[in-house]
Parts: sequence; structure tokens; C-alpha cells
Amino acid sequence: MQTRFTAKQLSDPDVAHCEKILRSCVHCGFCTATCPTYVLLGDELDGPRGRINLIKDMLENDRPATDEVVTHVDRCLSCLSCMTTCPSGVNYMHLVDHARAHIERTYRRTFEDRMMRALIAFVLPRRRLFALSLAPARLMRPFLPVLRRIPGLDRLAAMLALVPRRRGGSRPSMRAGTTLAGEGFPAGRVIVMQGCVQPALNPDIMRATVDMLVRHGHEVVIARGEGCCGALAHHLGRKEEALRAARRMIDTWLGEVKRAGVDAVIVTASGCGTTIKDYAHMLREDPEYAGKAERVRALAKDVHEFLEERGFGPTARETGLRVAYHAACSMQHGQKIRKAPRALLEVAGFEVVDVPEGHICCGSAGSYNILQPEIAGALKERKIANIERVKPDLIATGNIGCMTQIASATSIPVVHTVELLNWASGGEMPPVLRRGLASLEQGAEKSTAQVRESAAAAG
Repeated sequence: MQTRFTAKQLSDPDVAHCEKILRSCVHCGFCTATCPTYVLLGDELDGPRGRINLIKDMLENDRPATDEVVTHVDRCLSCLSCMTTCPSGVNYMHLVDHARAHIERTYRRTFEDRMMRALIAFVLPRRRLFALSLAPARLMRPFLPVLRRIPGLDRLAAMLALVPRRRGGSRPSMRAGTTLAGEGFPAGRVIVMQGCVQPALNPDIMRATVDMLVRHGHEVVIARGEGCCGALAHHLGRKEEALRAARRMIDTWLGEVKRAGVDAVIVTASGCGTTIKDYAHMLREDPEYAGKAERVRALAKDVHEFLEERGFGPTARETGLRVAYHAACSMQHGQKIRKAPRALLEVAGFEVVDVPEGHICCGSAGSYNILQPEIAGALKERKIANIERVKPDLIATGNIGCMTQIASATSIPVVHTVELLNWASGGEMPPVLRRGLASLEQGAEKSTAQVRESAAAAG
């Protein structure tokens, strides 16, 4: 693709990087076939090729974002399916990230939009505040039908609809500063990232990860001083907030490396992992942090990636359960981790089935399901219909956002993949699975009783 940037424009490192990305695009359109919003809406401007043209025109002319640009860029999920499909290697992720920062800097959103985005950016990255907000949010759930009918409150209703009906986790979150010694032969020392939303929604994910790593000989550190990784702010176009969060995480983790050495930083939310592995790019122009960011990028490992590299231990039990594995976009498209989760589940003894249209996003996409509830809802319905078509006993995935999105509209138990691996290798059964199997057993007993009653009446 030809570009017409001036020398002055190209003196900006971000613009220069975007120009290289734009030049790599050959406008073939292969990306449109796998773009969720193009598949749903059928509008060229709601596909990667159309958005690339809008962004190119905006940046070349060095002008503020228009309503048209904002509408179509806002509808992008950043699922990155287009990057998996693209034969030319166009780094759409970096291009749309820069466009979002440009929008945030040059465009005046409506009051409602500004308030909702400010609420998300303030509450979700703060672990304790987010945890405290869940109780009143649950109390408001009965008012969802009313809120959905009030103009302007559809996003608030979408946010409340995602709040789990019951408090997540069977055990409390782990304290920062905790170190657990590995069992048996020493296998290494790792940090397990806590995250900000996940500990409040489902602390059992981290517990299962830690239990499994300790059982396999790893010393596990829960680092003191962690915060949000910056992914939420980054995808909202709040560049400086995202960079501050990244620097804090880098300082925390490298401080632990300096203190006692670390083999890896284990990440259990693939959405966070995609951003952390991009720290080196985000901070490339920072002379103090560029090298540090590269060190962290090299240390960061998704839990599935790490377990595959180190070898999954022998299973302790055979479950015989049929698992629909949902590949989170940030896992399969963002981090290019496609085979490991399924392979680990199969080694652990589960029957793993493919989900039709597995490359299409479930509609979660960070805060997308709050900011774009209509499109996110349509994608959720499409995803659940595809999952239910394969008739699984449970659904496994590697991202808390996907878990929350899917679980909000299906009765099939949804668990993190690592919870299943921990259970299969001798750990506790995931609580949500225990409740789900108990319900199935009760339903089977009830059905049997009804059959007996009918037989008795007929006899």
C-alpha cells in the first residue's frame, strides 16, 4: 500500500512504525473472512481492510479522529484473527493500538461514553476496589430488565449482566509476598502473576496453578507490588496509563529476579499475556525501560506454554469427560499458542472436541462486551450455539474474560484449562465443575424417579 507521510510526520517513531505497517498491507482482503465484525455486519469499514484505510487517511492528513473513524475503530475487538489470516504479516495490533491512542488524544466523546470508559479504567485495574464493587453489583442484578429499557443505560446493564451470581472461588486469594516451596526434586523458581480482575472473579484459577506448579517441584512466588498489567488502559487508548502500569510490573518482577532469580513469570490470563509480551514494543523508545521490558518479555510465559515446555506430569485420575476447548483470541491469535492447551488436556485424559468457528471471538475482548454490548451479545450467542452443538460435559478456556462471557449465557460448566490439569494430576476438582456434576446427577436421579413413577402408574 502506498503512503504519503511527510518527513516531519515520520520523525515521530509511532507514525514511522505505522507507516511500515501500512506499506506491508497489499489490500488482498483475506482478513475480512475471519473478522467477527465483518462477518456479523457485512460492512467493509467494519473489517480490517476498511479500518486500515480509515486509519491511514487520518494519520496521513494528521487530523483529529472523526465520528466515522471512532465508530468503526471502536467496533474492532482487537481479536487479531486478521493477523493469523494475513499472508503479508501486517501488524494490525500495533496499528489499531496507535489509532486508539490518537482517538483518545484528539476526539471528544459523549459524556456517557467518557464516564463509562473512566469507570472501567478506574475500577477494573484496582484489584481490591473491583472486588468490593461486586457485592453491590450483585444486588442490582434483579433490576437488569428495567435498566435495559432505559436509554443510555445499556452499557451499565451489560456490565451488571457479567457479574457472577455467586461469589467466585472456594478458597481466598493468595497474599502478595507469599513464597511456596516446591515438592520433591527442585524444578525451578517462578512468579505467578495475580492479575486484577481474575482474583476477584475466580481465585481458584491461581490456586490451581500454584498447587500444580508446587506439586511438580517449582518454588512459587506471589510478588509484592504488582498491579494491573496495563492491558485495559492500553486497549482504551490511554497510552500513558498503560505505560505506567507496565513500568510498575517490570520493576516488581525484575526486583524479584535480582533478589533470588526467576525462571519465568507465569500468566494465567491470556489477555494479560498478550500485552506483557508486547512490553518491549510499548517501551521501545524509553531508554530506561526498553532493555528491562525485553527481559520481562523473555520471562513471560502463558501457563500452558510453560507446562508444555517443562512436561506435564503423570495423571492421577481418569475423568472421561468431554471437553469443548475454547481458544481465547489472545491465546491463539495474540500469542500464537494453539496446540499446547489441547495437547495438555488430551495427555491429562480428557476427550477434547473442536468448537465450530473456533477462530471467531466470543465477544468478551477485555471491556468490549461492556462498551459494545449489542455486537458482543451477538457473538456470544453464536459462540455458545457452536459450543452446545458438540455436546460437551464442560467448557475449558485460558482467559478469565472468555470464561465470564460464556458462563453468563450457558448452563454448561466453564473452567480454566489449568484447573482441569491440576485436578487430573492430583489436585482438587474445580468447584464449578463439582456443582455442575452434582446438578447433572440430581437431574439424572429425578429423571429415573419419574420413569419409575410412570412405570408404576402404567402397571
